[in-house]
Amino acid sequence: MQDTLRPDPHAQIKDEVRKLCAKFPGEYWRRLDRERGYPTEFVTALTEAGYLGALIPEEYGGAGLPLSAAAAILETVQSEGCSGAACHAQMYIMGTILRHGTDAQKTAYLPKIATGELRLQAFGVTEPTSGTDTTSLRTFARKEGDHYVVNGQKVWTSRAEHSDLMLLLARTTPRDQIERRTDGLSTFIVDMREVLGKGLTIRPIRTMMNHNTTEIFFDNMVVPAENLVGVEGRGFRYILDGMNAERLLIAAECIGDAKWFLNKATAYARDRQVFGRPIGQNQGIQFPLARAYAQMRAAELMVQAGCAKFEAGETPGEEANMAKMLGADAAWAAAEACIQTFGGFGFAEEYDVERKYRETRLYQVAPISTNLILSYLAEHVLGLPRSY
Repeated sequence: MQDTLRPDPHAQIKDEVRKLCAKFPGEYWRRLDRERGYPTEFVTALTEAGYLGALIPEEYGGAGLPLSAAAAILETVQSEGCSGAACHAQMYIMGTILRHGTDAQKTAYLPKIATGELRLQAFGVTEPTSGTDTTSLRTFARKEGDHYVVNGQKVWTSRAEHSDLMLLLARTTPRDQIERRTDGLSTFIVDMREVLGKGLTIRPIRTMMNHNTTEIFFDNMVVPAENLVGVEGRGFRYILDGMNAERLLIAAECIGDAKWFLNKATAYARDRQVFGRPIGQNQGIQFPLARAYAQMRAAELMVQAGCAKFEAGETPGEEANMAKMLGADAAWAAAEACIQTFGGFGFAEEYDVERKYRETRLYQVAPISTNLILSYLAEHVLGLPRSY
């Protein structure tokens, strides 16, 4: 499904990503799904092709591409039936490190991330007791001379078992000593190779989809003070750059999912004969697919608007949140229409519909729930009283 309204500036990138994805067909992903395995070969191929270093500036060995190019990469990965969830964090975390990391941090980490020598795949923010109420997190980093000592817990930290580095958000000032809820939080780059088993414990969490997610425990974990990103106490503002990028990139993935479901469903609806006619001739099949297509196109435009604002150095809070919500809704509508079109065959593993159906359901909940997006829009865009 091509954009008929304007030339696609990233058409060439999408073509090359399609070629790469063709080497990883449905059976590859079905096997990993059964084994709960990590797509090491796929991530390695993306890295070697330079796609996971898309947002890293050229002076650090990356491609120096804009966020819209990263969105195009992930959209295509999803639309080809693969899974960007295995590696997308390496892209959206860049929003924090590139804007707020020190020159020394960028020099130390970015070239190795670009080559694949290091993986930055883990984003330690959510906690069991606070959920999406990020300003209420309890994990605490206490400054002791030239290092910080971290104690606490994170949950839903995906890919931690397959990452070398983690971007961690922790409290550095007690809540009773801050003026604003967003104060007193700091961001750190954690080299998990150095602390695993020495203050850091990772436990996998089995979920309905193969998402390689975990919970993490910090027990007097030591992090060098030089790994602090930016200024102590301002970490919440820094991760917003990462979160806006995250929501735009996840929205792009949802658009890719929607395209995959629509392509799969329309092809099946044209060929499947029931009562002597293709089922795609029936409006009961046509209308849900057509509506999902319209939803997908609307979300696509919002992703473009959000990326343009991000690339201009502005904060696309409104656009990023709307793009994520609209994208997730479009993907879920397309998934519902697709599985209904396939009928019983949609539940058969060999068609990949049920796997993608489970995977795309996540984005109604994560990385931020639809309800919280609506609350954000109500308060910050419409000017209504805060509801929480």
